[in-house]
Amino acid sequence: MNFIKSIGVAALGLATAAILSSAAAKADPLPYPNKVVTLVTHSSPGGGSDVFLREMTKYLGKYIGATFIVENVQGGSGAKAMARVATAPADGSVFYATTPTYIYTSLMSKPQNTYKDMDPLVNIFADSEVIYTRTDGPFKSLKDVIDHAKKERGRWGAANPASLERQAAEQLKKAAGVTPAIVTHEGGGDMMLNVLNGTLDIGIGEIQELRSQLDAGKITLLATFNPERITEKPDVPTVKESGFDVSLVKFRGLAGPKGIPEATTAIWDEAVKKLLEDPDYKKAYTEEVLVPQFIAHKNYPAFIDNFGSTTEAFLKSTGAIK
Repeated sequence: MNFIKSIGVAALGLATAAILSSAAAKADPLPYPNKVVTLVTHSSPGGGSDVFLREMTKYLGKYIGATFIVENVQGGSGAKAMARVATAPADGSVFYATTPTYIYTSLMSKPQNTYKDMDPLVNIFADSEVIYTRTDGPFKSLKDVIDHAKKERGRWGAANPASLERQAAEQLKKAAGVTPAIVTHEGGGDMMLNVLNGTLDIGIGEIQELRSQLDAGKITLLATFNPERITEKPDVPTVKESGFDVSLVKFRGLAGPKGIPEATTAIWDEAVKKLLEDPDYKKAYTEEVLVPQFIAHKNYPAFIDNFGSTTEAFLKSTGAIK
């Protein structure tokens, strides 16, 4: 009897746990002060930040009680997008997709509104920068690309001059002692097309903007700028392993106008932590090789300030800015 009773108690406990787990999974989204939230990116449709935002918004409504829309504001290497957000109401209705680009643009172009005119909200991911080429092209390794650049200069694709991708290309040029033409693109989708049609030898970007062509076997990854190999792509060597001492990682987060209410930042902190544990979203972002890097609002400004000061020192050391 005791044995049967213990089984019954255990079963009841499991059932209760299952009910509680189910209830937690189906918990109502956190109440939010705005019915509609606009997430702004400087990226063109199909670019890295555009893809990141559109994928995230598929799941974000489960945790924040609002409708999310993505707005592409192109121009000025992100300057127009920063102005759009910096001058918006600080009521939690508009945010900007942060990447190193908004710091590079602020330092190099000195627009009217810079990253210092926005409040860093929360960081969500670290993103891998990769070098890619068309699968049916002549380049099978990064060494092939560099050897070609030494003989015929070559053409490399990168994002705007104030992007991490462009800085990665410039650092690789310097480390390899080559002078290829760097062709600027406002969006990763446009650059990928130029790699596929042979206009460019290589492109530098993120895996999520290459996903369709990677899956189709039309794009091949030659190297990653990560300090270590990408867990999901163990056969792809690092740039450093390929013989060139360059390592870079992109952050992805959100920033808003100055003066975001503490109650709003608290909602985002809680929601993003839950979002990153969402099994469906986790499957999606793992496939895109995005690594969770949650930095709460109270710590994110210091992270951005440190990145900004380090980047400024680097740009001054290279003569890119005075």
